Amino acid sequence: MNAQDAIELGRQAIFVMLYVSAPVLLVGLIVGLLVGLVQALTQIQEQTVSFVPKIVAMVLAISLTLPWLLHQMVQYSRELIINIPNNL
Repeated sequence: MNAQDAIELGRQAIFVMLYVSAPVLLVGLIVGLLVGLVQALTQIQEQTVSFVPKIVAMVLAISLTLPWLLHQMVQYSRELIINIPNNL
């Protein structure tokens, strides 16, 4: 394995990590912005008001996208393991 192969494996791992984490992070971002807007409009500055909806929405997003997330991770792992003889 040369340096270029190692860099490519690292790049693929980072891409898969970003691809898998994107749905949950986007849901957290959108819910956080909506809750922040509601807090600004109603002048309610309680921290739990922003924390609880984000956690609930992110858990819901994980539960809805879990089959897809697992498929992506298994597919990446399978490709990585299959290519072990090529990278030796």
